[in-house]
Amino acid sequence: MFVAEYIASQQLRREIHEGLQVVENWNSANTDLFYGSAGTIPGSDKEHQEVSMLSLHLLQSALVFINTLLVQSVLKDPAWQQRLTEADKRGLSPLFWSNANLYGSIDIDMERRLDIGLAA
Repeated sequence: MFVAEYIASQQLRREIHEGLQVVENWNSANTDLFYGSAGTIPGSDKEHQEVSMLSLHLLQSALVFINTLLVQSVLKDPAWQQRLTEADKRGLSPLFWSNANLYGSIDIDMERRLDIGLAA
């Protein structure tokens, strides 16, 4: 597609903008999930900062994995399959973090699996 065609396509520009909004939302999640109010990577030396970034990557991967399983469980429901349009399905993304508990305590029971419809 030529640049002129891209500029003329309002629908394509809107879709690209919506995709960019997803990425920007994810970047703000990184700030809230990891950096806190300081806005800087913690650690006094390069090694501590590297461990901090690796921890962030692990947290991101875990959150995207859980979100993917949640989205898949919704898409298995026939009622949602009929309700979602093709545009809705294109807009689905596991890059959300509204389900993250940023404040307070989290009770973890390592003897129990999450009930998110995983096949054994």
